[in-house]
Amino acid sequence: MNLPQYTGQAQPKLLRSKLFWVSLLYFSEGFPLGLFYDLFPVYFRQQGVELNKIGLLSLLGLSWTLKFLWAPLIDFTRRHRWWMAAADVGMGLVMIAIAREAGFGPWVWVAIGVFTALSATNDIAIDGYTIERLNKQELGLANGFRIGFYRVGMLAAGVLLWLSDHVGWNSTYGVTALLFLVMAIVVMLAPKEPDRPAREAQADLRSELTALVRQPVLMSALGLFLLGLLWPLVTALDPAWIAGVKRAWWFRSIPVALIIASALLFSRAFRGRSKQLARTSEQGPMFGAIVSLLNRRHALILIGFILIFKLADSSIGFMIKPFWVDSGFTNTQIGLVSVNVGLALSIGGGVLGGWYTDRVGIFRGLWVLGLWQALSNLGYVVAAFMIPAAPQGTEIAPHLQAIMYSASAIESFTGGLGTAAFLAFLMAIVDKSRATTEYAILSSIFAFSRSIAGWAGGVGAHEMGYANYFLLTFVLAFPAYALLPWIKSVLAGHEEPASQPSP
Repeated sequence: MNLPQYTGQAQPKLLRSKLFWVSLLYFSEGFPLGLFYDLFPVYFRQQGVELNKIGLLSLLGLSWTLKFLWAPLIDFTRRHRWWMAAADVGMGLVMIAIAREAGFGPWVWVAIGVFTALSATNDIAIDGYTIERLNKQELGLANGFRIGFYRVGMLAAGVLLWLSDHVGWNSTYGVTALLFLVMAIVVMLAPKEPDRPAREAQADLRSELTALVRQPVLMSALGLFLLGLLWPLVTALDPAWIAGVKRAWWFRSIPVALIIASALLFSRAFRGRSKQLARTSEQGPMFGAIVSLLNRRHALILIGFILIFKLADSSIGFMIKPFWVDSGFTNTQIGLVSVNVGLALSIGGGVLGGWYTDRVGIFRGLWVLGLWQALSNLGYVVAAFMIPAAPQGTEIAPHLQAIMYSASAIESFTGGLGTAAFLAFLMAIVDKSRATTEYAILSSIFAFSRSIAGWAGGVGAHEMGYANYFLLTFVLAFPAYALLPWIKSVLAGHEEPASQPSP
């Protein structure tokens, strides 16, 4: 593996290891998501909040969808470590604010909205920093460690659930704030950002906007793309005019239709226009990365694949912990079992998936490991059919506990397999000269799918029951396979010659 070269005072070998910092940084990236998807749903369910409202909270995860809007700022400043540290401090302050409050009022939406925005900022900085430090030949194994420790960060929320049973929620949030402060200090010890790869001079903002004004089709495509990403906020605000249609299937499909329509327009935007207008639009500081990405060959297929490859995981994820609560499991059981059973399995699944992807290639890794990741949903299908609903704290028969723990083990191990190949795919197709912004756009599209799926998940579990809904999510694992022939072509278009090892 290529290790970066440094000048000046030598750092310890461990601190110069790429895998060490990938592991550490992605623990700090996964931890906030674990709080959002595991700790918050349990906390609010215990407060008596209805499932559909808990599902609606997932819309605050749109910060992860919209993060590409401020990614160019982080890309421009090149201060990745400072952005990471500032975000960690901010999230710690939010935890202190939550510890001092109670209930489920408007302040909850504000606090969690700020939390997710800071977490998204942290993601931008970590992803850009990591992509710029890794060679394409290192993506599989590095993503294995990345996924493993990202999931460890998420599972750390399980320890906090156990802690809440013993010291109460306020003290638990206080400990969480302290952990964020420690992470802020640690990330500042990471090696400095690598030099930015050279690329064509970027157009200034005025030139970019002038070029866009002269291309109404391109402006329309950008408008539809942004409107599609923001559409779920319409439902979150719940205006009176949607009261009668917001549960209709066609209404829920509007945001996806808008994004697909934008990709179709992008494919036509430059027809009949000068090459200079195209270059100015693609090199623009505000929308240039979006224009360049969505003007690629097979852009529509690419967007569709990113939206649906992890749809099965996204659809079930936000409802797993409420299912544990409604099955009678205590916070201690939820937390300790998730950590004890899931910790080694999560790391093992991620590393094995990364190793396999490096060995057989990203394309084969996508379709083989994608099949394995679907198994995680089957485990919870069996559990939901077998385990009856019960008040939290009810004595649960040993064989029913074994079924739930097995479902958790399957989810922990197989969840990292498909993700290893998927993240290697996203990293492989970005332009390293603006990796922070391009990867933020790709992951924003994926986060959009996750937010929509979580929102629909609350309604689906409420209307269909856990067992039938979990079975539906299993079926959602397979539509992405219809797009794999075109994805192979996308990957072939981004092949790079192997880099020479560093001395």
